Formats: sequence, C-alpha cells, structure tokens
Amino acid sequence: MTDRTTGKTVEASVTHPNGRAGGGTAAPPPTPERRNNGLALAVIATAQLMVVLDVSIVNVALPSMKDSLGFSWANLEWVVNAYTLAFGGLLLLGGRACDLYGQRRVFLWGVSLLAVASLLGGLATTQAWLIAARAAQGVCGAMVAPAALALIATMFTEGKERNRAMGVYAAMSGAGGAIGNLLGGVFTDVLSWRWVLFVNVPIALVLALLGPRVLRESRTRKEPLDLPGALTATAGATLLVYGLVNAATHDWGDALTMGPIVGGLVLLALFVVVEARSSDPLMPLSIFSNRNRTGSYIIMFAIGAVLFAMFYFLTLFMQQVAGYSPLKTGLAFLPFAVIVMVLAGVAGQLVGKIGPKPLLMTGTLLAAGALFWFSRLSAEDGYAAQLLGPLLLIGAGVAICFVPLTLAAVAGVHDHEAGISSAVLNTGQQVGGSLGLAVLGTVAAHLTRDRVADLGAAADAHSVGAAYADGYARAFGIAGFVMIAAFLVAALVIRVRKDEIDPEVAGAAI
Repeated sequence: MTDRTTGKTVEASVTHPNGRAGGGTAAPPPTPERRNNGLALAVIATAQLMVVLDVSIVNVALPSMKDSLGFSWANLEWVVNAYTLAFGGLLLLGGRACDLYGQRRVFLWGVSLLAVASLLGGLATTQAWLIAARAAQGVCGAMVAPAALALIATMFTEGKERNRAMGVYAAMSGAGGAIGNLLGGVFTDVLSWRWVLFVNVPIALVLALLGPRVLRESRTRKEPLDLPGALTATAGATLLVYGLVNAATHDWGDALTMGPIVGGLVLLALFVVVEARSSDPLMPLSIFSNRNRTGSYIIMFAIGAVLFAMFYFLTLFMQQVAGYSPLKTGLAFLPFAVIVMVLAGVAGQLVGKIGPKPLLMTGTLLAAGALFWFSRLSAEDGYAAQLLGPLLLIGAGVAICFVPLTLAAVAGVHDHEAGISSAVLNTGQQVGGSLGLAVLGTVAAHLTRDRVADLGAAADAHSVGAAYADGYARAFGIAGFVMIAAFLVAALVIRVRKDEIDPEVAGAAI
C-alpha cells in the first residue's frame, strides 16, 4: 500500500520485521460483531492522515519558521530531517513493539504522545526546542503508522472487506499530502506557523478517546526488542546527515563535518554487525539476497532523496525568491498531489498487465526529465512557464513508480519475509529523503554562497535571489542524475514478471 504524496510504501500485513502480522501468533479470528468497524476504520485512517500531514504541512511554513526563530538555511533542513530520521529510523522498531506490546496499546500511546509533542513544538521559542519536538513527532509517527496498518490487517477480514478498508486508508494517505500543503499555507497566512503543529493536538486527543472503544487489541509475545539495532541505525543516520549538513557552512576537512560523518558511518557499520549476530534482528540481512527487493530499495531511496529536496527547494524558491505568500505556495503544489493520486491508481491497474519493470523504467525517466527541467530554474521564471510543467511531470513519474515498487519488493518472497520487505522500502524512502536533502542542500548552499561572494558590494535583493535560484538549479541537475541511476537499476536489476504479480496485492496497493 502506498502513500501517494510522500512516496511512502508500506504493507497492511506488516508489523513484525520478519513479516508476522498481528503479533506473531495467529491473530484472533474476526468476530461477528461489526457495528464498530466503520468507526474503527475512521480512527485508523485519520491517524494515517495525521502522520502524512506531519511530513507535508511544515513545508510551506519553513520560511516563516526561519524568520521567527532565526534559523540559518542549513539548520532549517533539520525541521524536516529531525522528523524523517526519527520516523524512518524507528519504523521497524515501532512495528516490532506492536508485536510485543499489542497493536492497540502502541497506537494509543503513539497518538497520545503525538498530541504532547505537537503542542510543545507549537510553543517552541528556540531552534533546538522546535527540532527536538519534530524528532519526538517522528518517534510517535513510527509508533502510529505500523500499528494502524496492523490493525487493518487484524480487524478486517481478508478479501473485499480488507481491500475496501485499505482503499479508504490509501485515499486518506493520498489526500494528506495535498491537504498538508494547503493547510500549511492557510495556517501560516491566517494564524501562525505554530498552527501547523497545533493542528495535531485536537485530532490526536479525539483518536485517543475513541481508540479504546472501537479498536481490538492483538495478542502479544514475550520476545526481545532489538534496541541496539534501532539505536545504532538511527544514531548512525543522524550523525551522517548532521555532518553533511555542516558541510554547507564548514570545510569538508573541518572536525564538525568529518567527525559526524565518520562517526555515522562507524555506527551504521556497527548496525550491520548487530543485525548479523542478532537472533531476532529488526532487519535480517538475508532480505537483500533477492535482486528485486534490493533494486526496489535503491529506487525508493532515490525517489525519497529527490522528492524531499524538491519540496524543500521549491518552497524556499516560491516564497523567498518569487515572493509567493504561504497560501499561494500551498496551492502551487496541488497539481502535483492530484496527478499522483490519479496516476497511482492507473499504475495499479497496469502493473498486473505489463509487470513492474516497464512502469519503473518509465516513471524514473519522467522524474529525471522533470528534475533536468527544474535545473533551468531562474529568478525571473513564473509558475506557468517553469514550475507547473515539471511539477506535473515528476508527479506522474513517481506515481507510476509507487505501486510497482511495492509489488517488486514482495514478489516471490516467503510469507515470513513480506513484512520486512515492504517495511524496509518505507524506511529507505524516509532515510533517503534525509540524506538527499542534506547532500543536495549542501550543493545548493555552496554555489549560492560563492555567487553572493562574487557579487560583493553590488549584491541586492534581486541578485541574491538569482544566486539562490542558481543553487537550487544546480542541485536539481544532480538530482536528475540520481534518477537516471534509478532508471538503470530498474532496467538492469528488476526482473519481476507480470505473472508473478498477485492481482489481490495489486488491488490493495492502489
């Protein structure tokens, strides 16, 4: 199942990292009692909407946050990265916790703590405070997302009922991105950027009150929680991103740059050792033995890297260079969200007829073309001339990729591997987004800084805006080559045939 706006790809049957849904032991069979299932689905789907909103709603508010709390351009990236690193790094641990402590319990703790984290974030008066609150939101999202999906798998009967529930869930996921950008603009324009965080509080409190009444608890198990694996993976990725972000304002040889990068790489290597030796790892290394899964992870990592950077750069370009209001910026992203929602459904119908590979090759090429189009960005460009076309093109490209990536990642795998296969796909997208934003943000910052330095005393608002546009354009050009690499992976690595695609899985993934 795919979040069509942020690109997150997950499976309904996934909680345990080894693919055992519903708490490892067989989930209780559905009871004849159905009167609360409609309300239960509303609670689950609304929770997913909230998680998606947390990714997208802050984009449009970023310039206002920068002005209010005095962020530098480099540090501003952490408003995005703090959430995605915590969410992506702890997602597998959140799924494991559902198995051990119960899906409903983890879900309720997640939404309750999300209300607290969002309230504290909205009250932030310093950069560190806001970034810490965003990280806390990511931790809560890593609890809510796998619990919500697992609850659908255990509360709704396999077949039409579950597929219908997944369709509602997917619609909320797709709508979340569009709603997030629009609400971010409305709140920032009419109220304050703080309301992009406050909005979670009433929603989460309602879910926390309704959840115990309509959600059924799953069985639990007494098995170890792989905390060393989760901590080394999350800390390693965070240090690596921190070092890459510092490279925008420090030399590569500076201790603040190379120290975190080296430390992050060491911790990630330690994570591999921990997982190889663990009797019940979060991420069994054997999942990478399948070429289709590995290829899917690489492609999704690349999509995450370019999408997160695209939203970040375009938000800053529209408001800081082109002079858009926050509301106008939110509306500017709507065509992207709409085409993703429409074409993801079309791809779900086509994948069973032609297989994943042609769609992945087409989608990655379209995305690459859009990014090279963006690489011609200049301060004088208007929305219709330079932004609308590539927004529609990259939306079409990633939409065509979402469903095939999910199916390629799980095609031909054993039941006990299906969960971890799609969970790692989701994690890769989030971590890829953080790393991509760090690297491409550093590229853009270096070029902009050099251009502004060349201007010297002649620098004015227009020429500085042009320097920022040049930096973003350079980053988009590099992002285009990232998607060319993803195209080559699709062409040379993916080998899933159309007869290996389960029509039921394809339908649920739309």
